[in-house]
Amino acid sequence: MRARYGVPLGIAAVGAAGLIYSAGFEPRSFRLRRVTVPILPSGMRPLRVLQVSDIHMVGGQRKKQRWLRSLAGVRPDFVINTGDNLSDPEGVPEVLDSLGPLMEFPGAYVFGSNDYYGPKLRNPARYLLEKASGRHGLNGNPPVVDAIHNPWEGLRDGFDAAGWLNLTNTRGVLKIDGGLSVELTGLDDPHIRRDRYARVAGGPSGAADVSMGVVHAPYLRALDAFAADDYPLILAGHTHGGQVCIPFYGALVTNCDLDTDRVKGLSTHTAEGRTSYLHVSAGCGASRYAPVRFACPPEATLLTLVERD
Repeated sequence: MRARYGVPLGIAAVGAAGLIYSAGFEPRSFRLRRVTVPILPSGMRPLRVLQVSDIHMVGGQRKKQRWLRSLAGVRPDFVINTGDNLSDPEGVPEVLDSLGPLMEFPGAYVFGSNDYYGPKLRNPARYLLEKASGRHGLNGNPPVVDAIHNPWEGLRDGFDAAGWLNLTNTRGVLKIDGGLSVELTGLDDPHIRRDRYARVAGGPSGAADVSMGVVHAPYLRALDAFAADDYPLILAGHTHGGQVCIPFYGALVTNCDLDTDRVKGLSTHTAEGRTSYLHVSAGCGASRYAPVRFACPPEATLLTLVERD
C-alpha cells in the first residue's frame, strides 16, 4: 500500500511546495542586478542608470513599495522606467508614492500596455501553447474592444510634474550632474501596436554625450530600427524574464517575437550591419491574475555605463 501511494503523494508534495514557493516567496524576493555597459566616449566619467520596469502594482503590496522606495539609496545619475507600472486601476497613487524618492533624480519613461489597459483573467497556459504551435508573439495585438481603461493620465501627470521626460514616440535630452547630457529616443508600446518609429527616425543627433533607445516591449521591429539608427544601447522590459523558467534551461516564452536567449539581461542586437547593446529587464512584478515567478526573481537593474573597450 505504501509503495502504491508513495510516489504520487511525493509528486503532489513537490508540486505543492513549488506552488507555494512560486506564488508566496519568489515574487517578493526583490533584488538589484548590476550590469556594466561599455558605450561611453573616451575620457567620460561612468554613468549610473537605474532601470525599473513591470512594477504591475496592486493595492496593498507593501513590501514591493518599500523596496522601490529604497532604490533611491543607490544614488543613480538618472532613472529609466520602461513601463507596465499598473495591474490595478486604483494603483496610481501607490506607484507614485513608491517611486517618489526616485523622482528626485533626473528620469524618463515609456508606458506599456498594462499602463493603458487593465489585465483580464486568461488561461496562463495560453502563452506556452502558442509558443509550441509557433504562433507566439507575432507582431503585437491591438487592445480588445472591451478592455478596461487604466487611469494612465494620472501616472503621466505625476511623472511629468517630477520633471521626468515622456518618451512616447518622441525624443528628449536629460541634463545630469556635471554638465553631462543624455539623448533619449522612445517608442510607445509595440505590444499593442502603438509604436511609431517614423516620428523619431534618423538616429542620435550627436549633440549629447551619450544616447539610447527606450521601449517597453522588445519586438524585433523596434530593436531593428534602433540598431540600424546606431543607438549604442536599447532598454526594454515586458518579458518578465520569462516569469516561470526551468532551472538550468531558462525561459519558455518572451511574450513577443524576441528569442528566449535574450529574454532578460544584457545582450546585443544587430541590424543593417550595426550592433547595439540590448538590456531587457525581468521587471519586479506580474499580472494580478498570474502573480507567480519561478527561477526568475523580481528585479531592478543598475547599469553602469563606462568607456568603450
